[in-house]
Amino acid sequence: MSERYDAVVVGAGPNGLAAAIRMVQEGHSVLLLEAAEEVGGGARSAELTAPGFIHDLGSAVHPFAVGSPFLSTLPLADFGLEWVYPEIDVGHPMDDGRAAFLYRDLARTAEHLPDGRKYRRLMEPLVEAWPNLAEDILRPMVHMPSHVGDLLRFGIHALMPAQMLAKARLQSEESRALFAGITAHSGLSFRVPLSSAVGLVLTTLGHAVGWPLPKGGAGNITRAMAAYFESLGGEIRTNNPVTDLSELPDSRVVLLNLTPAQVLAVCGDRLSGRYRRSLETYEYGPASFKMDFALSEPVPWRHPDMARAATVHLGGTLDEIAEAEGMVHDRRIPERPYVLLVQPTSCDPSRAPEGKHIVWAYCHVPLRSEFDMRERLVNQIERFAPGFRDTIIEASTFYPKHLETYNANLVGGDIMGGSGSFIQTVARPVLSPTPHRTPIDGVYLCSSSTPPGPGVHGMSGYNAAMLALRDHFR
Repeated sequence: MSERYDAVVVGAGPNGLAAAIRMVQEGHSVLLLEAAEEVGGGARSAELTAPGFIHDLGSAVHPFAVGSPFLSTLPLADFGLEWVYPEIDVGHPMDDGRAAFLYRDLARTAEHLPDGRKYRRLMEPLVEAWPNLAEDILRPMVHMPSHVGDLLRFGIHALMPAQMLAKARLQSEESRALFAGITAHSGLSFRVPLSSAVGLVLTTLGHAVGWPLPKGGAGNITRAMAAYFESLGGEIRTNNPVTDLSELPDSRVVLLNLTPAQVLAVCGDRLSGRYRRSLETYEYGPASFKMDFALSEPVPWRHPDMARAATVHLGGTLDEIAEAEGMVHDRRIPERPYVLLVQPTSCDPSRAPEGKHIVWAYCHVPLRSEFDMRERLVNQIERFAPGFRDTIIEASTFYPKHLETYNANLVGGDIMGGSGSFIQTVARPVLSPTPHRTPIDGVYLCSSSTPPGPGVHGMSGYNAAMLALRDHFR
């Protein structure tokens, strides 16, 4: 490549697109390179099972996207993005017929919980403070806080192990189970410090902005971002893998939407010393085992209101979910895994032929596991929806190795860009007030392996772009 650009971005997932958009918004020439046939990374959609059934290859529900301080400012609706809000954001069925539900309305959620006052007392201050919290927690950990009081209130609870926080602040099995199901998105053991953080943030987002789905599939988020980027003069090249920095055209800055494993390969001997050792010892978290289902009819939930929830968490009580996630943390396979299930056609019928439905579901397994979880995953759905098997027309299965094949950033099947442990939250991937900057002049990291971590929020890309703009485009 003989051209010269102000910036070259490698990897067109949400973070790469966000970085590219922020650079081009400032009037700079930007080239975005993507190895796959289309942009999107972990936010893509396709007919995985049968014609007319549109499944999400990666993420399916997107509270972070609508709650992102950067993505929420972009005119993506002008480029085809439409959000669909379910009647019930999250459902959590119990074995004895009880259930817990998260509604966007905090008061309505608390009203339906036996210990609603305790739940509201825990969540209301965080929901009211969300704009301030977002400003602080979606940045590198090492920084001068803008809203010290709100951050301290959040941090006191977020630092606690999830099982401890749930039992200390919530009283009913329903409230504890609801919190456990949301917290388990993190893939962390409920015994470790900071395991409460993801649960608190996602629950707060549920009440502050909701847990919506993009109409037509997650791919419409990144397609809209790409279209907006190109409308500003940005250039995208797909089917363009990068194996070494020397393959890139001349530019003032390079932003890599890659995890440490790929960064080491692409940068080679240009990295050395302490920084290289930090990347070499970077820990990836548990993997995901994912299934997609084309259904002849809606999921036959035992609890009828579960049909109105877009997201359903399956795993029973707090203690049962904690045990299952703890086993995965210890590299064991749970007999009854925690299952995160999304039924997009509960609120977006455009995703399947008329009268038909789709389900997206995954469970956690140890990194690079090859264990066949199909039966155990389906059994967990059957546990709360007897007869589910009879509704399946076709099913698609992604083992951890398949996830990494379709998106190289999902190393070993880890969809989080690395473990969210305490150490790797503080030092992601290195301990620094500017963790997006590498020792190579003009080269920055902008993947979910940098702050603020996983989620379709684009803030890792935004943070890296802002740093590059300060460093090289004063």
